[in-house]
Amino acid sequence: MAGIVGGGGGGGVGMESVVTIVWDSGRQRFASQDGQAYLEYKLKPPPPAVSSAVALPVNNGKQVMDVLHTFVPASKRGLGLASKLCIAAFTHARDHNMLVLPTCSYVSDTFIPRHPEWNGLVVPESFNPKL
Repeated sequence: MAGIVGGGGGGGVGMESVVTIVWDSGRQRFASQDGQAYLEYKLKPPPPAVSSAVALPVNNGKQVMDVLHTFVPASKRGLGLASKLCIAAFTHARDHNMLVLPTCSYVSDTFIPRHPEWNGLVVPESFNPKL
């Protein structure tokens, strides 16, 4: 099932373009309307609760959206599409009470540092053995 989750301006200097991002729940991805740029994810069950004398972040049973891969073809790079795909995914996660596991290097190394306002949705380090 596909649904439109957002759009926005962007583009080169002096140029505005509207990009529509489409959510395809069956394929577990967000994509540009033409499907050429996309973000793939996999839903995971909530991490186990941690019991400890030391205060650790608690997940409260939230499902996890593991963002696996973001792709933008060379012909569409520099238009902010990767960021728009991430915003759509993070907005979806927030609206559905999920956490995000940033497996994709673009998300972990570029998007999150540029958009710290989304840090509250990122899987805490105590639940992520990769960090």
